[in-house]
Amino acid sequence: MPANIKLGMNLGFAINKYVEPEVWARLVAEEMGVRNVQLVADLLNVYLPDDYIQEQIERINVSTQRHRLQVTSTFTSAFTRVNHFMHPDAAARRIWLEWFKKFARASAELGAKSTGSHFGILTFADYDNRDRREFIIAEALKLWQELSWYCRDLGMDHVLFEPMSIPREMANTVADTKELLERLNDGAGLPFRLCLDVGHAPHPDDRDPYRWVRELGAVSPIIHIQQTELNHSRHWPFTDEYNALGIIHGDKLLAAIEQSGAKEAELVFELSHREAWSTEFRIIQDHKESVAYWRQFVKD
Repeated sequence: MPANIKLGMNLGFAINKYVEPEVWARLVAEEMGVRNVQLVADLLNVYLPDDYIQEQIERINVSTQRHRLQVTSTFTSAFTRVNHFMHPDAAARRIWLEWFKKFARASAELGAKSTGSHFGILTFADYDNRDRREFIIAEALKLWQELSWYCRDLGMDHVLFEPMSIPREMANTVADTKELLERLNDGAGLPFRLCLDVGHAPHPDDRDPYRWVRELGAVSPIIHIQQTELNHSRHWPFTDEYNALGIIHGDKLLAAIEQSGAKEAELVFELSHREAWSTEFRIIQDHKESVAYWRQFVKD
């Protein structure tokens, strides 16, 4: 049976541009024509006062229900691309655990069945010291696993982490990703799954994005999609201009998903527009054209 494929929208595009839930919900549903969203932490800062967070959750729920959107997952984003569970200070790591628990609670209230992030980021001092590196990795594994039990009690289905682009950020090869996933799942309260990104294939031995999907698609319920060049993670839109330059093609990606044995996958647009005259005013149009391109392949 073919994999059940659907489209989703990572809300990173809305950071500091379309922060109002009423606005981004309308844009995603009516302008872009997508029903599933991955809400990012930069739009719901859970270290703000509790009453404000609750107000934002209520606004998001009203807006998503009005536009028939589903928050399928939540994730960290640009401003939260930090060391978190691999911070060199133990106190900081525990603070981040409480942050993730609070974010998970908010995510559950929004209806999300999973939450996640990159695994963590090592400082150069810790990365360059083998003993220290292994210690910090072990600490991060324990904190992720503690979070997984907490997410289980919230009624979630799984916890996500994203393979990244450099060794300090972890899981930058297929082999390393498989090993880390196995270690995470050894004692976890919920299954750990991947959030693959088709642009995160940076290692000289692993630069084929389709190989990543073929080998790991079955354990990646969410795949970030972007148009990109070989050896880069451009986060370009899927417009005619960039499709002519890029290496990500709908038919090839769906074939790789089928070859992985995946039963389902949510292809989540993660497009980036720098604050520049050349891109600032194309954000919505580029997303609309990107969705239109993928509608050739995905009819959810």
